Amino acid sequence: MAFYYNPLDKRFKSVIGAVKENEEFSVRVITDGTSCILTIKNDNLQVLLVKRENEPFKGKWAIPGGYVRMSEDLDAAAMRILKEKTNVHNIYLEQLYTFGDPLRHPVSRVITCAYFALIRAEDVDVIAADNVAWHKVSDLPALAFDHKEIIQYSLKRTRERLEMCPVAYQLLNEKFTLTEMQKAYELIMGKKLDKRNFRKKVIQTEGLRELEEFSKSTSKRPARLYTFENIELNSKRAHFIKKGENK
Repeated sequence: MAFYYNPLDKRFKSVIGAVKENEEFSVRVITDGTSCILTIKNDNLQVLLVKRENEPFKGKWAIPGGYVRMSEDLDAAAMRILKEKTNVHNIYLEQLYTFGDPLRHPVSRVITCAYFALIRAEDVDVIAADNVAWHKVSDLPALAFDHKEIIQYSLKRTRERLEMCPVAYQLLNEKFTLTEMQKAYELIMGKKLDKRNFRKKVIQTEGLRELEEFSKSTSKRPARLYTFENIELNSKRAHFIKKGENK
């Protein structure tokens, strides 16, 4: 998290660097790179959490976060902190929102710059530890600070994106069935969708290509596979674009 600096409190000198002891200011903020990572795992929408080892909220689960160094870019800090806490790296993190309610931290004046990402759990190697785990968004444990609000805001942003671009693509295999795609949408939206209407709408999605391949599922009959081609994330506009399109 981020703490204001009290010139009389020697504990924070190592965090903010050299500060003149007679320097006067009302609030000094250190921002963290808190990252809300969402995935689909065991047919549930899940979020990556870490158990806090220090007060406040020692022993409570929280979104991975930590201090931003004085000379560090916010985006770079978010990636560094996420890797240090969970070993998750090389993913696309989007800046979500800045949370700064004066009462959101029980000890200090805290401002958090939050990030979020949608990923396939199979694509990352999360640290094997008791204090790092995936948790169902629908059944969250008691969380530290206002991290439940941050998770809910991440969901809200993701749902808004579904109206503009196929963000569920980030949660699917390279090749997928329309049933799998609908399931991803339903988990994000938190409700069931009409199969016929969904397929009628999604089949018109730009970049979606029908393959001459079928799933190898042992269910009733093989389902046709689809893929998204010539699509990539644009970090500047934070949505899917055609490859080769001007960024």
